[in-house]
Amino acid sequence: MYAERASRLTGAVMWTSTPAGPGPGRVLPDGCMDLLWHEGRLLVAGPDTRAYLTDGSPGRWAGVRFSPGTAPALLGVPAHELRDRRVGLSDLWPAAEARRLTARVNAAPDPVSGLEEAALTRAAEAGPPDPLLSRIVAALDAGRPVAATADELGIGSRLLHRRSLAAFGYGPKTLARVLRLRRALALARGGTSLAETAARAGYADQAHMTRDVRELTGMSPARLLG
Repeated sequence: MYAERASRLTGAVMWTSTPAGPGPGRVLPDGCMDLLWHEGRLLVAGPDTRAYLTDGSPGRWAGVRFSPGTAPALLGVPAHELRDRRVGLSDLWPAAEARRLTARVNAAPDPVSGLEEAALTRAAEAGPPDPLLSRIVAALDAGRPVAATADELGIGSRLLHRRSLAAFGYGPKTLARVLRLRRALALARGGTSLAETAARAGYADQAHMTRDVRELTGMSPARLLG
């Protein structure tokens, strides 16, 4: 069972998940990074370039999903170092600091509230997010070409690529594909036909969408939605 709500941290989402039964699960690429709690342990989920298959570990999971590009400044690690990975917080932070945060989350009334308070504290310490990152996401999510996005932001293609690696975990072309996948799934889940979804999400045609969705998720759109 999965549930989520908006966080008090702008742009973030709080969520919980309890596997319904044994077997792996599938986490789709979304351009985000998460701070996870599982059985008293904290982990960091890096940005995915393809569907991540979980190991089906039993027990409750909780997490805070940070908006694209914001987690590296809060967690102190470039996103590309965690691409397609799940890593214990103790492997990223000094041991004493990781233990303190883990104890703080475990002492909260529930892990969701503990994670949220931890995220809010880290955000206050880090200061406001870089506005350039949200502009990159907005431009690419609107379907703007990468070169045009770089020109409009006045940073050049090479700098855009470097900033994207550090903030999102991959280059702007991959980020644009992941954001397009999110748009397509939102449309299709809202009842839009696959042909119309392909056109509105920015694919050349439905066949193009099917190929791209399969590469990113390991499943066809019809199977994924079914």
